[in-house]
Formats: sequence, structure tokens, C-alpha cells
Amino acid sequence: MIFQNEKQLLKIIKYTPSFFIIILSLIIIIFQFIDKNQTFEKEKNRITQEYIEENKKIIETRVDSTYDFIVREKQNTQQELENSLKNAVQNAYSIANSIYQKNKDKEPALIKKLIIDALRDIRFNEGRGYYFIYEKSGKNLLLPYKEEWEGKNLINHQDSKGTYIIQDMKEILSKRDETFYSWYWYNPKKPDIMREKLGFVKNFAPFDWFIGTGEYVKEFEKRVQEKVLGHIKKLRFGKNGYIFIITYDSIYLSHIKKEYIGNDAITNNDTEKVKSVIDTLIEISKKGQGFYEYIQHTKPDGTESIKKVSYVKGLEDWQWVVGTGFYEDELKGAINRKKEEIENKYKESFYNTLKVSIFLAIFLLISSIYFSKVLQRKFKKYKNEIRQHLLENTRQQNILAQQSKMAAMGEMIGNIAHQWRQPLSTISTTATGLKLQKELGILDESFLEDSLEGINNSAQYLSKTIDDFRNFFRTDKNKIEFSIQKALDKALSLIYVQFHNKDIEIIKNSFDMNITNLENEFIQVVINILNNARDELIKKESSYKKYIFINVSKKGKFLKINIKDNAGGIKEDIISRIFEPYFTTKHKAQGTGIGLYMSQEIITKNMNGEISVENISFNYNNIDYKGASFIIYLPCDN
Repeated sequence: MIFQNEKQLLKIIKYTPSFFIIILSLIIIIFQFIDKNQTFEKEKNRITQEYIEENKKIIETRVDSTYDFIVREKQNTQQELENSLKNAVQNAYSIANSIYQKNKDKEPALIKKLIIDALRDIRFNEGRGYYFIYEKSGKNLLLPYKEEWEGKNLINHQDSKGTYIIQDMKEILSKRDETFYSWYWYNPKKPDIMREKLGFVKNFAPFDWFIGTGEYVKEFEKRVQEKVLGHIKKLRFGKNGYIFIITYDSIYLSHIKKEYIGNDAITNNDTEKVKSVIDTLIEISKKGQGFYEYIQHTKPDGTESIKKVSYVKGLEDWQWVVGTGFYEDELKGAINRKKEEIENKYKESFYNTLKVSIFLAIFLLISSIYFSKVLQRKFKKYKNEIRQHLLENTRQQNILAQQSKMAAMGEMIGNIAHQWRQPLSTISTTATGLKLQKELGILDESFLEDSLEGINNSAQYLSKTIDDFRNFFRTDKNKIEFSIQKALDKALSLIYVQFHNKDIEIIKNSFDMNITNLENEFIQVVINILNNARDELIKKESSYKKYIFINVSKKGKFLKINIKDNAGGIKEDIISRIFEPYFTTKHKAQGTGIGLYMSQEIITKNMNGEISVENISFNYNNIDYKGASFIIYLPCDN
């Protein structure tokens, strides 16, 4: 026969592994899904950050390269300008010297006129270049764009910076034959203000002259800027990459959209909060260089507004903002590729996990069915072994109970013997007296009636003792309702004589209550505890006051019975063992060691109660005592 719990256990063994694998697989799949999303988010953030950092480096390199290109072009063009100025003056010097050498036998005034006339109409550097001639005294001899100054002495002429130009040239040329020199002069095309000019001058010794020419810096810069901007406008990086140049006055000089060039960057309105963006870019450039993020309305290819990261660098000499940028939407492709890669890995892992889970589930299901059958056979064998052990344990328990009963019976027989002696002696004496009086002829009716009544009372007492003895040893285990005080009285009546003869006084309170339980079993427990107390008390001197206190009270849903003595208590090193079977401190002839063990078994297993013991100190009649205190808790209905 297979019990219900066994069936359930076998089902658990049969199906739990497969169920566990399925649940575990679902958990793994869910975990993989969560991990996939987390991994994607991490990869997305990593790719985004790497993309931004990488592109920041790229646009920084592009701007730095463009900036370096501009500086190189400026330097190279300046060198070319210096070479062209020097070559032009050397050419003028050669012409003047040639005229002088061919005509030095003529009048100096004629030779001077021939030289001046020869150089007056010569132009170079796209028509901007011309020659000037001064005497060392400061007198101007040739100035094509200011002929009214020819013949005047300009030795004290100052430029807008307060520099005495002719005096400086004369001073320098007194130490060297030729030199470059920078000064401010009126531009023939814009004669209202002086502008910076770079020139080259050379001594012409035959007449103590110096011949020179120059180029306005702005004209030079303009030519360089046009050259640079022409190159920059052609630069493209992919579909939307370009170099933009804005002046510190917010004018576009270079942009991928030609319609922007020459216009105020703010009016082009190609970004959100355009004035703030342009002002910030210019401010960053004035401080050196840096990155800035903003939203551009449309990309060069016409797509929707997107976040743009730009890097700008300031060219202070020309007050230019040189910059470029990248659009963050260009990283979407990289992110989507990574997402697709992660999803493919997830799908592959998902299918692999599913295959393994199904295989394991089938394998474990088959294995668990097999093992459940094996376990079922083992269970049957194990149940038989348990049944044998239970039978053996029951037999042992019955032996212990019987031993306990026999020990109690021995005690009871002794008690009965003591209790019967006096009634039997009374009956014997009365009967003898009646016989003697009858023989002597002195028996009267009154004495006869009294004697017969005494014999009857003694017989009734003996009968009651037999009933108490018989009731105590009844074998039925039916729970009945009984009075706790009456049960205690029955127990005391069975042991009264021995306790009375040993001068042991039993004191109990009057609290009474009916409970439904095993009365005889309870009486046996009380007698066991009282007999143990008696055995310890009789060890005391005859003059020692011997007490046993029985106190009954109600504690919540339990009835509390406290039995204590003043025998001095139990030794602390053995008090924890007194409920162990066969543990006794008495001689083999005096005890078996099962009385208190059986008492605990009766209270806890048969009567659903609790029993414990402790050593206590207390005061009675102004005398301090110490003894053992047994506490019994029994369930009550009231």
C-alpha cells in the first residue's frame, strides 16, 4: 500500500527536476534578454562616447591642420612678397645703374631725369607696385601716386604712429646698403587714411639716393586670404563635412552653402538660438580653441535638425573663427550595426539555451521516472524497516511502562500492607473479644452491635482500599472528565501511610477544576514525583521538618500543577538528565530510573502537556528552604 504522502513525494521526485529545468531555462532566457538590453545600452553608450571622442579628435585635427595651413600660407606668401619687393628694387637699381653707367659723361641732372623717367611708369604686383626715390636729405624725387609731393623735403614726415619714416630709412641705410622696412602710408585707392605697408629700400650711391617700393599689408593679407579661402572652400569630409570660417564680426567667409558666404552668420539662422551659438563660438575662438555642442536646423544634405559638435580655433591676426564639426546622427548606423550584432548573438544563445533545456528536461524526466520507481521500491523496504522499528520501540515502551507500573505496584502493595494492618488488627481483636465474652457468658447486645459495626467499618475501609488499588492499575486509555483535586486525593490516599509514618507533611491548596484527560496516568505521575520527594526527605534527620507542597492554578489555557519539596534540591550537574530513561541516583535495589522518564512520556505524549523541574529557594513559617520544584502544564477547556 502506498500512502498519500508517499505518492506526492514520488510525483515531486518524478516531475520536479524537469519543472526546475524549465523554470531555470526561463530564468536564463529572461536574464539573457535583460543582459542583452543592458549590454546594448552599455555598448550604445560606449559607441556613442567613442564616436564622439574619436570624431572630436578628427575635427580637432582637421581644424589644426587648416589653421597650420593658413599660417604656412601666410608665411610663405609673405616670403614671396618680400622676395618680389626685393627683386623689384634690385631691378630698379639695375636700370638706374645701367642708365648711369651709359650716361655718366653727361650732366648729372640729365642722368637723374633719365633714371626717374625710366622708373616712373613701371608697375608690378598686379599693378599695385611702384617705385619711389629719395635723396638722403629727405627730398622726394619720385612718387607716382603723389606727384605733388615730388621735389618736397619729407625728412620730418610722420606716419599715423608718429614714426619719422624718411629719417628711419636714412638711419638704417647708413648702416647697411639695403633693408626691409614697415611703415604706414596713404593707400592711393583709399587716400583718406594711412595703412600699414611693407617695403624694401636700397642705396643708390652715385647720387646719394635710396630707391624703394612697398606693398600694403591689407592688400597682401587680402591676397593670402583669398588664396586660403579658395583652398578651404574645396575641402570636404564625407557628405556633410566641411571647414567653416567666421569673422569676429560674425560674417561667414567660408561655408558649404555658398549663399551664406559674405552674410552675417546670425541672419542665416541655421541653428537654434543662433545668436547665442555664434557668440559662443567667437568667444571660444578669442580664448584660443574649444568644443561646443548645439542644434543645427538642417544638415547640408537637407535632413532634419540634429545635434552638432563643433571645434573652433581663433586666428587672432585676421580675427577669424576656423572650425568644423560632426553630426551625432551619423553614429546611428554604428549603433544599429552593434544592436543587430548583439541581437544575433542573443538569438543564437536563446536557441542554444532552449535546445539544451529541452534535452535536459526530457533526460531528467526519463531519469526521474526511473529513479522514482527505484525509490518506490526503496520506500517499501524502508517502510517495512520502520514498521519493525516501531513495533520494537512500542514493545520497549510497553516494557518500560510495565516496569513503571510494577514499580508503582510494589510501592502500592507496601502502602496497602501498612494500611491493612490496623483494620485487620481491629477485626481480629474485636472477634476475639466477642468469642471470649460469649464463653464467659458476659456478652451483651450493646457490645455485640458496637463490635459488629466496628468490624463492618474496617471491612468497608479494606474494600475501598482494594477499589483504589484496582482503579489505579486499570489499563484503559480513555480520556474522561475528572476533578484535579479528587485525582490528587486519590494519589495521596494510596501513599498516605508511608508519608505519615515518615513524618512527611503534604500541604496543598484548594483550587479545583475539571479537565478532560487521562486520570489514572496523571495519578501515576503525581505518585512518581511524590515518591522521589519522599526518598530524598527521609534522608534528613528526624528532627527536620519535612514538607511537600502541591499548588494548583490556572495559567491562560493551561492548568498548572506545582509540586515542590524542601529536601535540598537536585544536584546541578545531573538536574538536566533526570528525565532520561534508566538514569537514577539510587541503588539498584531502590530504583530503576524509569519513573520520571515515564512521567515525562505520559505528560507530553499522552496528555499533550509539559513537565519541567528546577531548584528553588523559598520561605515557609519564617524558615528558608531549598528544594526541587516540578511544574506540570495540562491543557484545559475552561
